[in-house]
Amino acid sequence: MKRVVSLIASATEIVHGLGCGGWLVGRSHECDYPQEVAALPVLTAPKFPVDGTSYEIDQRVKAILAEGLAVYRVDAEALRALAPDVIVTQDQCEVCAVSLSDVQAAVCDWTGHKADIVSCRPDSLAEVWSDIRRVGDALGVPARADALAASLQARMNAIAAAASRRRARPRVALIEWLDPLMAAGNWMPELVNMAGGINLFGEAGKHSPWMTWEELRAADPDVIITLPCGMDIEATLHDFGSLTARPGFFELKALRSGSIYVCDGNQYFNRPGPRLAESLEILAEILHPDAFDFGHRGRGWIAFDTHAQATGDVSSYLS
Repeated sequence: MKRVVSLIASATEIVHGLGCGGWLVGRSHECDYPQEVAALPVLTAPKFPVDGTSYEIDQRVKAILAEGLAVYRVDAEALRALAPDVIVTQDQCEVCAVSLSDVQAAVCDWTGHKADIVSCRPDSLAEVWSDIRRVGDALGVPARADALAASLQARMNAIAAAASRRRARPRVALIEWLDPLMAAGNWMPELVNMAGGINLFGEAGKHSPWMTWEELRAADPDVIITLPCGMDIEATLHDFGSLTARPGFFELKALRSGSIYVCDGNQYFNRPGPRLAESLEILAEILHPDAFDFGHRGRGWIAFDTHAQATGDVSSYLS
């Protein structure tokens, strides 16, 4: 049995998916699933307050990056004391989690103990499956990794096959950040296509791009789905005024047809691990409710209600 530290939430879920959750000895501040990981020592922390609106968070992050600094810190002494055999981190996004360079700096002066550093960098579903196998190799359970990746692919391909038989293919805008606006990229355009939709913004295999309100309004999507990175449903709702206050919001086709949705981007879409299968299920439920019901409504996603938003009664969404 190896001693494993995971410094990114998706990798923690991968380790558990491989049946090696009991090997974990440390985690990042964002690792919160499954529930038992909460008892593990926390080895990272953000260098800025993470509360507030999406605009305020964006400004804090940009200010740190403008100074050439890392967004997160690693507790190098605590990490060393845990003496891990394997450290799983990422070099996909400097804003999403502690970076590879930070981890390398934390372990560069270790002597007498060498940890295997596995850095995940998925830009597509295929690369998510590859990362699962790379983590499995590092943990010495390659067969389990093959089985996990294959089972997730089979599960998702079955949904895609069923969705492909639907006559309607709604035009979809996935929004990954509210202010400033960012469309969802990487693996998420693939999920929209598999769920039976047409993705309007963001390109599969490429980082999530900034977008303008004018672009969104001009495209006038059939469906708008918000899934801000790092935000759950309640936090997104509290910040939804950054959308509703924009000119022409109440004229959008998606608003008039009741097709604006709020998802838990933090728990699902933004974590490139096993729960991307649940993320696809959520999209399928939203886009084709007459064909799919996996039971995620109310937990993984809700429909936006203009009356509740106007009255400020966010609790009514969450009941």
